[in-house]
Amino acid sequence: MSKIAVITSGLQYDIVGKNPERTAAIAAATPHLSGFLSAMRRRGHPVFHLQLINEPDDPLAERYDGRVPALRGTPGAEVVREFLDSDDVVQERSKDSGFYETDLHDRLQALGVETLILVGLQTQICIQTTAADAFFRGYIVGVPSDCVFSAFESDRQRALEWLAGYCATVASSEEILLMIDGNGGLPRKETKTP
Repeated sequence: MSKIAVITSGLQYDIVGKNPERTAAIAAATPHLSGFLSAMRRRGHPVFHLQLINEPDDPLAERYDGRVPALRGTPGAEVVREFLDSDDVVQERSKDSGFYETDLHDRLQALGVETLILVGLQTQICIQTTAADAFFRGYIVGVPSDCVFSAFESDRQRALEWLAGYCATVASSEEILLMIDGNGGLPRKETKTP
């Protein structure tokens, strides 16, 4: 059986609160997403929360009305409490991918993790880049389609199609849990050559 970890992305107060579309999407999804995280924890799978930490002078950091969000030590940088459990791991990152200039890979390898389940915001940015980086490192990647979100549905759908065609098993959270329970894990995505 493959050792599995869940990776959340963008579930921070500043990131969720960027615009009404994100706020509404996460508010509507909170019970379902919290339930999925709890189901994974009950099965013994660790949850890592990617916590974006921006530097105030980073010229590449996105500004929200001129303000740099998710600064270290601010309430906006914190992971939304409804998604956080005392045994979860908070993994700082400075860019979209959770693997870029972080020790995430080393931490996962120390636990023997082979499969990653990615949930959160934004499907077409952080989920997609983290999934690709995980795939490049040899992880099996799963994306529950009802546990990833974007401000605009067209962005989410486009990203899910790309993920399914390239590097991830994309299925509902219920189907992901059934695969884990029935098969001990998810299938490995094979690289397609032209």
